[in-house]
Amino acid sequence: MPIASTAMVYALAAFAEIGGCFAFWAWLRLGHSPWWVLPGMALLAGFAWLLTLAPADAAGRAYAAYGGVYVVASLLWLTVVERQLPDRWDLVGGAIVLAGAAVILFGPRG
Repeated sequence: MPIASTAMVYALAAFAEIGGCFAFWAWLRLGHSPWWVLPGMALLAGFAWLLTLAPADAAGRAYAAYGGVYVVASLLWLTVVERQLPDRWDLVGGAIVLAGAAVILFGPRG
């Protein structure tokens, strides 16, 4: 799978996971309707399916690499949805975990 396709799979998975989890947050922490749970569960199921498309030879490696993408996507969510700017430590941490994810996913294997 080309790198662009891999990035798209992980980006879509991150959107699905964060959106699904936020639906529960909206219900339980923000007082929104319990009906928010239905699309949340659908998004979480979509997230799980999307991760099966990741180009890794083992599930654990796919999940580990995805972790870095999730962190960066969460910072984007923080900025766009919650309208809070990440501070420099958020950005440095995001860059570090994204670099680690790339090493895990694209590092040479024997």
